[in-house]
Amino acid sequence: MHNTPIAPQNQTISPDKLGIFGNYFSMLKVGGLLNKAGITKTKGASPLELFSIVFNLAFIGKNFFEGVVRNKKVAVGKDAVYDFLNSSTYNWRRFTLLLCSRIYVLIKNLLDDSSEEVLIVDDSTYDRSRSKKVELLSKVYDHCTGKYLKGFRMLTLGWSDGNNFLGVDFALLSSADKDNRYNEATTGIDKRTCGYQRRKEAITKSTELLEPMIKRALDIGFRAKYLVMDSWFSMPILISTLRQHIHVICMMKDQPKWLYEYDGKKLRLSDLYGKLKKKRGKAQIKASVHVTLSDGNKAKIIFVSSDKKRGWLALLSTDTCLADEEIVRLYGKRWDIEVFFKMCKQHLKLVKEIQIRNYDGLIGHTSLVIARYNILSLFQRESTDQRSFGDLFRACNEELANVTFLDALRRIMQLVKVTLRKSHKLSDQAITVMLDAIMGEAVAFFSLEDKRKSQLAGVLG
Repeated sequence: MHNTPIAPQNQTISPDKLGIFGNYFSMLKVGGLLNKAGITKTKGASPLELFSIVFNLAFIGKNFFEGVVRNKKVAVGKDAVYDFLNSSTYNWRRFTLLLCSRIYVLIKNLLDDSSEEVLIVDDSTYDRSRSKKVELLSKVYDHCTGKYLKGFRMLTLGWSDGNNFLGVDFALLSSADKDNRYNEATTGIDKRTCGYQRRKEAITKSTELLEPMIKRALDIGFRAKYLVMDSWFSMPILISTLRQHIHVICMMKDQPKWLYEYDGKKLRLSDLYGKLKKKRGKAQIKASVHVTLSDGNKAKIIFVSSDKKRGWLALLSTDTCLADEEIVRLYGKRWDIEVFFKMCKQHLKLVKEIQIRNYDGLIGHTSLVIARYNILSLFQRESTDQRSFGDLFRACNEELANVTFLDALRRIMQLVKVTLRKSHKLSDQAITVMLDAIMGEAVAFFSLEDKRKSQLAGVLG
């Protein structure tokens, strides 16, 4: 049964076996967090070892087939990794929250001003257009292209302080409309498991999932004062629900049925703008007004100049004490989640690394990708340089390649030692002298080559 107690497996692995992030795994106690999330095994490779194998794929430039199935150096089989990702009893959401909160504590100690913290929510498409048999595959609308595609919507909650972004929680959404779903959920899954609950969540409207997400983030220790949202989530009833837990700052949509009370009248957004006195000239903020929402609470709406046809955009803040310019500045932090989506898809192989049909596998792999991003975020914050996320990814990729090369070189040198000892019956001291001489010549040669390349680059530059 899924709820049978399992003794926690030894999750201690030497950092050198975990790649360049081994020290971070040890510092963050990733093995212990896996245990706390119920991610355990009774035999075979430990969850930490399986986690590190999949985690490192993006940094060695290989997909699952090349990095696991065909890789003879990997000590575990593909079935063990698939079982690890596809388990319906593993609580990947709890693991993501625990790991993220631990990284958050480390980053928070480096903050100069805690008032800069915000939570950000948005969604992005998870494109599986070439798939046919993926569980809960559905038709979803892509706001960027204005077209429908096959896949999922990845509803994500993140945290930002303006310098770093952390992925806190996510839901991989199918369609709530059965007619838009190509495949249904697998039957026969125990209703007490995490997998069953995530499948129910997948066919729930995104607006119903936001409040539980916010509560989980705040309960685990995040202390952001504001939640920043795009206009897709700006319906007044949702704002009223969320403001019970955190102040909301969001872009607004002009909908006929979304009304705001001003001067004793309930007006839609465009009519409200028409009632206000605007600032003349090239002022960025055209107007500002306090309104009453449907729940009776006050909110502040500011109208910002725009090159769109109507000439303005509107932002709402449930914190009426915020200055107009501060609302605009805090809303600007929402861009961090767009960078997060792009990084996960372009560099961290969110969709293309492994072709899984099982919905639990999609959840497990997405959780691993978010873990990659969050650990890279900590890596970036602790670094003294100002490299971008793309630079950091490439540096990690190159470092793993160097580690692989050095490991191969070390094995070759050990083989040479054994061969010389057997064939020529030389002493270890004599062999060491010979190898040192060879390596000295090699280092001198490569140093000379690097110098020549530098000189040539200087001439051509």
